[in-house]
Amino acid sequence: MSGAVPLLSAEGLAKAFGGVRAVDRVSFALAPGEMLALIGPNGAGKTTCFNLVSGQMRADAGTVRLGGVALDGLPARRIARLGLARTFQIAAVCASLTVAENIQIALMAHAGLAVSLVAQARRRLRAEADALLGRLGLAALAEMPCGALAYGDVKRVELAAALATAPRILLMDEPTAGMAPAERGALMAHIRTEAKAAGLGVLFTEHDMDAVFGHADRVLVMDRGRLIADGPPEAVRTDARVRAVYLGEDEPTQPGAA
Repeated sequence: MSGAVPLLSAEGLAKAFGGVRAVDRVSFALAPGEMLALIGPNGAGKTTCFNLVSGQMRADAGTVRLGGVALDGLPARRIARLGLARTFQIAAVCASLTVAENIQIALMAHAGLAVSLVAQARRRLRAEADALLGRLGLAALAEMPCGALAYGDVKRVELAAALATAPRILLMDEPTAGMAPAERGALMAHIRTEAKAAGLGVLFTEHDMDAVFGHADRVLVMDRGRLIADGPPEAVRTDARVRAVYLGEDEPTQPGAA
């Protein structure tokens, strides 16, 4: 980070459920334009960590800062207004509206405009919506109802809706879940392009190791609530503890899909 204030930082995050420490003193930082993957076996604490960062869950201890501003105790809606957007493993779009209308509504909400009438969404901010859809290769689908789209395209629409809020930080929970291999690579390439062009910090969880090691600048590995590795993909790929704990391997090898 070269002494600069990171876009996002977590220091000593902790969360327990009964006697189980789901997140145990986790610390990390995210720089502008960085793609940071958070991986680990099921139950490692990844989703809980995401929920603590986004404000959907309150930490027992520790601090999260967005651009130096402490987020502790702030509701998720307020954190979103400060510049944090999140997508989920199961894509959330309005199936009955067109692709363009979904993006127009996201743009309107970000601008503080009323979104009670769909007719308003059809008239407002269409040029902005079209420009964003064009960047993500969705222009030809603008008039399609989201309910008629292939799942990979739905995931791209969800990404476009998140980007419509002009976030500084994007949290993505399993962005390629349910997608075909070719779609996964295309989506991650779009995300990487957006991150580098806008200085957007991206923190994502992912089970597809091709997506992780092919697109992340840095990889965090959690196990049983603790952070056990933090480094560039090649260093994590060959880390003995990662192989033993996460991949269940005794000898160095290329990580495969989990």
